[in-house]
Amino acid sequence: MPENQTYSAGPQTGDIRSDCQVVYTKSANPIEIVVKTKLEVMYSKSIRELAAKSLDSLSIKTGKLEIIDFGAIPFVMMAHIETAIKRAFPSLKTALLPDVKSHTLYTSTRDKFRRSRLYLPGNQPKLWLNAGIHKPDGVILDLEDSVPPNEKDSARHLVRNALRVLDFFGAERMVRINQGDMGFTDLDAIIPHNVNLVLVPKVESATYLKKVDAHIQSIQNKYGLTQSVYLMPILESARGILKALEIAEASTNTVALAIGLEDYTADLGVPRTNEGDESFFARSVVIHAARATGIQAIDTVFSDVNDETGLRESVLEAKALGFDGKGCIHPRQIRVVHDAFAPTQDEIDKALRIVEAAKMAESKGLGVVSLGSKMIDPPVVKRALHTINMAKATGQLK
Repeated sequence: MPENQTYSAGPQTGDIRSDCQVVYTKSANPIEIVVKTKLEVMYSKSIRELAAKSLDSLSIKTGKLEIIDFGAIPFVMMAHIETAIKRAFPSLKTALLPDVKSHTLYTSTRDKFRRSRLYLPGNQPKLWLNAGIHKPDGVILDLEDSVPPNEKDSARHLVRNALRVLDFFGAERMVRINQGDMGFTDLDAIIPHNVNLVLVPKVESATYLKKVDAHIQSIQNKYGLTQSVYLMPILESARGILKALEIAEASTNTVALAIGLEDYTADLGVPRTNEGDESFFARSVVIHAARATGIQAIDTVFSDVNDETGLRESVLEAKALGFDGKGCIHPRQIRVVHDAFAPTQDEIDKALRIVEAAKMAESKGLGVVSLGSKMIDPPVVKRALHTINMAKATGQLK
């Protein structure tokens, strides 16, 4: 590569708060580190030390590294340094990993509530630092649609480092990978670093999902990992919808089936509407496939972040259809989603009566549960328990 060519990483324009710009200039001269920060006195020395340690870990002894800091925390700076250096030296394989934070690593369960999952663009760490305080059921560090093609490598390093360092306050740690070969590269980067669930976009066959699952298992075996990594395939095309059941059955690690209506309606060649007539069939198929395989059904996002009334109506419709959760693209949507998915007082009272009747029947050794003049089947009892658990989670019951 030519001398004096520059390789940059980090946002170059726009809102760069809590981030930084890194520029590496390749040359034969001994390494030079230049730091520019508004808080020169407080942070210049520590940034310089971090840069020197990072370059040493990557075995970079020559060239010039310039860091323009706008309040980036160390794991973000390390990711950008790694990206800039690897753009200069594409064959370099060493990963620049921040130390794992000392807090207890979060583990998930198959049946946890997934009412809300907050999408966070994989190249905007400024949005991640306080995401957990909004109490979403899950946070999605997105490597797919929200990241421009020329920033995929940078986002991958950022997301990997965030998984090692950030505490999302109990939210399930989700990553949406890219399609095809790039998605497998994403998996190589993130699976060793405490991800709970992988969203697989635009799934159209069981075969593809099985390949994703097998690749995750091979990475876990390589690193001796035993923590479960769950799957949430997203159906976003006519073919994907028609293959919903076999996709849902493809892996025992699949815990939910999601639908993405922006791409689905584009595939159909029709506009997406709030009324949703154009997607009713597809959403019904997703719900039936999920219920047939005992997993959760997750509805699409509501794209107008300023329309809380419309969002609430959309969630209530989704709940009535049988969905268990909905995507969020802004923190202010989380509360509305949780409130709308919460059981009503009538639903709670009915669920308590059903569970009490089931306990009484069990104590008497009866195989049949009745409530008044109605027979209660085991699936009804299971649903009642789910309602009670959600009421407890939302503070409606103690």
